[in-house]
Amino acid sequence: MKRKRPNKLTEQVREAIATCGKTRYQISQDTGIDAATLCRFMGGKGGLSNPILDTLGEYLGLRIVADKPKSTAKKGG
Repeated sequence: MKRKRPNKLTEQVREAIATCGKTRYQISQDTGIDAATLCRFMGGKGGLSNPILDTLGEYLGLRIVADKPKSTAKKGG
């Protein structure tokens, strides 16, 4: 059974944190990001600032890749 890929960027970051092989405590210690902030984010109870996202992205080796935009033009007619 194929796993559905997360759609939202926040879901993708949560997935990357959950599957990186490190605990939230380890990530916190390695990056200097408050462990409570990571806990709230992972629980869906808080967001992350741009500097924290930048730090996590670098730490986890993340990059943003844009999908092809969906066509909004109507066919036929």
